[in-house]
Amino acid sequence: MHHDTLPTFNILIEPTHLKALQGNVWNEEPFPSKLVVDNIPYDVGITYRGDHIRKFSKKSYRIDFGTYNKAFEGREIHLNAEYRDPSLIRNKLSFDFFHTIGSISPDCKHVFIELNGKPQGVYLQLESVDELFLEKRQMPYGPIFYATNYHANFSLLTPKENPKPSLQSGYVQKIGNDDDSRDLEMLIYKVNTIPCSDFGEEIAKCIDVKKYLLWLCGVVCTQNFDGFIHNYALYQNGETKLYQMIPWDYDATWGRDWDGQIMKFNYVPIEGYNTLTARLLDIKGIRNQYRLLLEEILETSFTVEALEPRISNLIMQLRPYLLLDPYKKKSINIFDSEPSVILRFISDRNSYLRKHLNDLI
Repeated sequence: MHHDTLPTFNILIEPTHLKALQGNVWNEEPFPSKLVVDNIPYDVGITYRGDHIRKFSKKSYRIDFGTYNKAFEGREIHLNAEYRDPSLIRNKLSFDFFHTIGSISPDCKHVFIELNGKPQGVYLQLESVDELFLEKRQMPYGPIFYATNYHANFSLLTPKENPKPSLQSGYVQKIGNDDDSRDLEMLIYKVNTIPCSDFGEEIAKCIDVKKYLLWLCGVVCTQNFDGFIHNYALYQNGETKLYQMIPWDYDATWGRDWDGQIMKFNYVPIEGYNTLTARLLDIKGIRNQYRLLLEEILETSFTVEALEPRISNLIMQLRPYLLLDPYKKKSINIFDSEPSVILRFISDRNSYLRKHLNDLI
């Protein structure tokens, strides 16, 4: 069976700049460099990206073109090392799965990176969630917030039960103005103060309930423990003014946690987490809608039959390149056994969720 070859991205950066980049992993000022793909050089700025992942030996990068780049369909791209995921496919598998169930997610594909001609290994090229992301999908322009830490839990308190320093705590605004930030604060305030009797009707004026439930199905199936309070972007549709969730950073899924350790298939309950989810599922009609959506997904998209061919294809496509990855080639045996870990998870998680569908009645 013929498999696509991975595109090679060669990043060229002056040794002095490279030294400065490596010297301060938290630097956010892009260093001028060149990105060469198919013999075409692009002038770009480069920085590391991510939070705890900046400390890993295999770094993740943000590539900034400075202006819209037609070839890459964006102004910037993220290159994720997927360092803690022994399969390197969990993020891609997750975003494709979200797409399959009708929830939007960033486009992504695997690439092979060289830095000044030296192999850096297999990476995942990820689309940035910004106004160009919206344009590409013909979605109305509107504010986007990145949930950058665990305070983004839709509560007035932090996960440790302390009052938040501000209602915007946990979010970084990617697009929008101060009014949009105030709208976000208002949303958090409403989620926590609308009385139960009015909640269903009032919250439907703030968030797109069906889209939220589809997103919830995605997080619950892939079992992204952090996905409820972190690892998402929040977009407010400029026309309807309704908020919706966009998933981000889904490498700790399909049976592994963010350390790359096994996470038991029953770790995340069928109801998920966070204050907004809890309040929505408290309403019988919404809970029923969620149950029906999830039931259909468990019968169609979230099955071993549906996902096995995708998993095999990705693994076969990456394997030859993994042998050239200086950070991953030693763990090729783990890589080879990952499909069975993922498939066992899908099978166990599917039965677990099916068993608990009745809890939603």
